[in-house]
Amino acid sequence: MVLTVGDRSKIHQRVSFSHSDDRPITIGDGANFYRGTEMLGPVTIGNNVFINRDAYIRPNTSIGDGVRIGPFVRLISDTHEVGPPSRRAGKSRFDPIVIGAGTWIGASVTVLGGVTIGEGCIIAAGAMVTKDVPDNTLYGGVPARFIRDLPVDDRSGESARTASTEPTDTSS
Repeated sequence: MVLTVGDRSKIHQRVSFSHSDDRPITIGDGANFYRGTEMLGPVTIGNNVFINRDAYIRPNTSIGDGVRIGPFVRLISDTHEVGPPSRRAGKSRFDPIVIGAGTWIGASVTVLGGVTIGEGCIIAAGAMVTKDVPDNTLYGGVPARFIRDLPVDDRSGESARTASTEPTDTSS
């Protein structure tokens, strides 16, 4: 069974991992997981990731470096193909979930399979994320929708939309 945990990681004894050779869980350096989290591989978690209590993380999930995940977050990659009338929940599958580096997922957020959340995002508490989220944006609500762009430069406070639409003067 393959569970790899990086250096300096702190994982509460009441965190549950379900893994095997074909369903590994890999956790980077400096991870910190509070109690009650349940994780089913395959899952890949980057360096310096914080996961608050009682997160539920399903197969085919990838979490980037420096991500912060609030309490009671659900990353649900499970879904079913639509079956016949006698059994609508057809063949099951696990659509990937990708969370970009530096993102903050608020308390009680649900992210559904097939979703990529970009780098440097904030997902507001209680949101239901059903579609991809671009880098450096704030999304919230049910279903989650765009609220505003977030700064992309720690020094200038420049927003993603401004950065992508204004030309840069390189003549100096």
